[in-house]
Amino acid sequence: MEGAAAEAREGAAVARDLRALGYEGFPGAEALSPACPDFRALCARLAAELAALGALEREPEWGAGALSDGDGPGAEAAFVRQLAGLLRELHCPVRALGSGDCGAALREPGAGLRLLRFLCSELQAARLLRLRPRLDPGPAPPGGEGAEEGAGMVQELVLTLQALGLPRPTPGTPASRLLRELHAKISGLLPSLPPESLQPLLGSPLDAPRWEALASLSQSLRAQYCCRRRLLLRRLDLTTSAFHWSERAEVQGEAMKAALIPIREALTPEVDVSIAHVLAARADLSRLVPATSKAARRGTCCAINKVLMGDVPDRGGRPDELEAPMPSWQSRREDGGGRQAGRQRWGRKKKKK
Repeated sequence: MEGAAAEAREGAAVARDLRALGYEGFPGAEALSPACPDFRALCARLAAELAALGALEREPEWGAGALSDGDGPGAEAAFVRQLAGLLRELHCPVRALGSGDCGAALREPGAGLRLLRFLCSELQAARLLRLRPRLDPGPAPPGGEGAEEGAGMVQELVLTLQALGLPRPTPGTPASRLLRELHAKISGLLPSLPPESLQPLLGSPLDAPRWEALASLSQSLRAQYCCRRRLLLRRLDLTTSAFHWSERAEVQGEAMKAALIPIREALTPEVDVSIAHVLAARADLSRLVPATSKAARRGTCCAINKVLMGDVPDRGGRPDELEAPMPSWQSRREDGGGRQAGRQRWGRKKKKK
């Protein structure tokens, strides 16, 4: 029973992956064998897209497709032979599938699901690698700031597709078609939400002057927050360096650096909030939550809050325990000066003439 349930879950996961990639008509776990024409056709379509995306190091020797999906008497044997070569080319971790006895390995229970899962993962990786030149901000093209902004838009679009569960677009997909698919998907999801939800925080319409004002305000705020974050990071560096002055740091210094350096490298002064975040903000974002509330303390509570400080040296400095200094008095002098005898000497300086 447990094996059947695990196989059913694996089949459902493979079906979801295929739908996410844009492939319909999953033949079912019971028909996943080389003898099934639908299974051979599905594998051939996946392999053909892999070859079109350049996932194979060399072109296949059997025509345009990586796998043949014919229905003749020798179709199954040709499919198994070509599949073994394809899996060796893709460095399949299941060695039995890439060996000469690939047909016997596919007759094992669950082998067809493992094969489809591997082909789906390879196809997802190939699509990501095709999109990487657009998303990689490292080698900036000779477009300057405009090209960097375009890469950021593509990244936001990819994140939107992931959130909606839509497959990644193939290279060359028109933007109008992609936006229509996004609109249809969002329109289908909106009725399932509670009423009065997803109310935008920015409710007024934006014309051209307001767009310019919003962009200028966003750039100014980004510069200010970048300066503040740089100051806080500098304080953090100074605070952590002070811990290395203690005697225990001589023993635990390497462990402290190993724990701190990965966290510190992830903290950068640049701010990743853009105008897209402002447009996506909802009305519930402006709700103020006290920092001491239970909901907020779930994210800030840690073990150090329960540590009590022990006795510390008394440094003094309390004003109520200090005595005011008394003025100095002098006795009467014998050489006269009775007018000033017994008076307080304040040491007032003479005025310069």
